[in-house]
Amino acid sequence: MSFSLSPAIWLLLATVLVQCYYAAYYFRPFARRPPEPAAGPDDEPVSVLVCAHNELENLRQLLPLLLRQDYPAGFEIILIDDRSSDDTYLFAQQLVAYYPNVHLVTVTRTPDGLAPKKYALTLGIKTARHARLLFTDADCIPATNQWLRYMQRGFAQPADLVLGYSAYAGEPGFLNKLIRFETLLTGAQYLSFAWRGRPYMGVGRNLGYTKAVFQSTKGFASHIRTLSGDDDLLVQDAVAAGGRAAVVAEPGAHTLSQPATSWGAWWRQKRRHLSAGRQYRFADRVRIGTFVGANLLFYGTAIGLLFFPADWIPLTTVYLARTGVLLAAYQPLNRRLGEQLPVGWLPVLDAVYFFYYLALGISLFLYRTLRWK
Repeated sequence: MSFSLSPAIWLLLATVLVQCYYAAYYFRPFARRPPEPAAGPDDEPVSVLVCAHNELENLRQLLPLLLRQDYPAGFEIILIDDRSSDDTYLFAQQLVAYYPNVHLVTVTRTPDGLAPKKYALTLGIKTARHARLLFTDADCIPATNQWLRYMQRGFAQPADLVLGYSAYAGEPGFLNKLIRFETLLTGAQYLSFAWRGRPYMGVGRNLGYTKAVFQSTKGFASHIRTLSGDDDLLVQDAVAAGGRAAVVAEPGAHTLSQPATSWGAWWRQKRRHLSAGRQYRFADRVRIGTFVGANLLFYGTAIGLLFFPADWIPLTTVYLARTGVLLAAYQPLNRRLGEQLPVGWLPVLDAVYFFYYLALGISLFLYRTLRWK
């Protein structure tokens, strides 16, 4: 009895093999690696920078948690008030009066043509007194009072950049699950790639680097007019300049943010984030693009095969095998990064996410205008 498979099934198998490679070499080993040390040197002071634009209510939640960080070596908080029209300035002045380690940088105007957040961060970094810098956003909170301690230990590996993980709060609804899955998958990529010696991005909600590495890149000079990229494009430039990256992904080192509550808000947020990818190094674009492309090609081919009943049995077999690979890689990441997504939802979220990603890519290609708040 002869046995043959259609070219489309062979293509489907090829895409699954690519996905198996990423799961076996990057994701699963990263998720199962030994825990990061609970103890380490805490003898270097740190500057924590927060850039805020009309974020008064968020700052009222964030700043007390930062001030309560358990870090004996000392730290300063630099609050950058970026053109706020609410009472951020008055709130910051009260903190400065009571806490000597809180400093305020006020930005009243951004020079024409420059990205507002990058300009504001540059002024804040110039004010920082310490060589080690940690960054988070005004709408984030540290997961524990050990956040600063965990993150700064990454510098001792030794490293010039410290890449952390920033999760989104869990809430009811499918959109929330999809946002958290996208965060999990993005984190799996940039953290595991960096762990394998191929860092390409970080997230400004939980990122550290030294003043020296910032100066080696001439700050944000290469992309100062690009709205996005104060985190990932800075990492790109720092690595190109010889900067070493460390990964700190223990739950105590996470930050937590409130997710978008509407599809439109999340769409705009992701468009802004993905727009910076065009400026990544070629090798990074190939590595990321191969992973994303293999997943998109898998789903596109699988949908096409639904119209050919003769291929339904091999299609089902390959789909089930691929689902097993997905769960074997994503569920350990799910546990390790503390996302707690229901395991039964992972295959569904994976499929929806990649079609959403395709729509975002088409949108960026057709309409490239971005707005900043």
